[in-house]
Amino acid sequence: MNDSDVSPDVSQLVAHLSPTLVLLRVVAEEGHLTRAADRLGVPQPTVSRTLARLSEQLGTPVTFRQGRGVRLTRTGRLLADAADESLRGLEAGCRGVLEETDPQRGQVVLGFQHTMGSILVPGLISDFRERHPRARFGLVQGARTDMLTRLHEGSVDLCLSSPLPTGAEHFDSVALHRQQLMVVLYTDHRLAGRDTLRLGELADEDFIATRPGYGLRQIFTELTGGAGFEPRLAFEGEEVDTVRGLVAAGLGVALLPPADTGPVPGTAEIPLHPAAHRTIGLVWSSLRPLPPAARAFKDVTLNDRIP
Repeated sequence: MNDSDVSPDVSQLVAHLSPTLVLLRVVAEEGHLTRAADRLGVPQPTVSRTLARLSEQLGTPVTFRQGRGVRLTRTGRLLADAADESLRGLEAGCRGVLEETDPQRGQVVLGFQHTMGSILVPGLISDFRERHPRARFGLVQGARTDMLTRLHEGSVDLCLSSPLPTGAEHFDSVALHRQQLMVVLYTDHRLAGRDTLRLGELADEDFIATRPGYGLRQIFTELTGGAGFEPRLAFEGEEVDTVRGLVAAGLGVALLPPADTGPVPGTAEIPLHPAAHRTIGLVWSSLRPLPPAARAFKDVTLNDRIP
């Protein structure tokens, strides 16, 4: 039903009745004006006057006396039933609002890049839940550019990013963690036995990298450019596990963070010399305030960050 389907008389009646529906429902439940007034936190004469005014607006009584209490007329019952149905939805919404604005019970929507989900994100959430055990999380995983776009649009509260955004006036960020990057080779590669590698030694290799828009791709492009060569890309992927699998199959080499549990079978991980790192940080919008739960998560995370 759209607005044109509602007659002016009905619209006016709804506008008049809306403020009194809660009162009518409470009177129906209590069956007594004084108890209803106590529950609503208003004087009993206010309840009586409101019911009288409502009856006058409708042109028919909405209550009648029964003993020392009151009961609803058929008209009053129709309105009370309608109020009950609509107010249940409103009350559910109000509960949601109260939870959302309570740092102890609210939801934190956290975005992060694929390579951060296995260890970093669970640890941050676990630390926060120790202090705010009833807080809820919505987790969004994707490419760096996608996470920053969602953050700017407001569909996520905070995101973990590497590299951190620079020169963007609408983001604030703080570094949390510095992670060394490794050359990942298949075990039969001619350089797989080395202790360290200079990136320039790989200039003639086929590389496997994440797609444009991913944080690791940006860092990879900056490092190879700094080493004086443009890498030859054999494959591009979205998942780091896929990249590692392609390396293990001998299809190229990659530049990645260390695997969580050590090199995957069929690969070797060798540090660069000079060492290369990526910085992971927490990012939030500078254009709008954070919801209370997200603000509490930010505060806990920044207080506990690794120097």
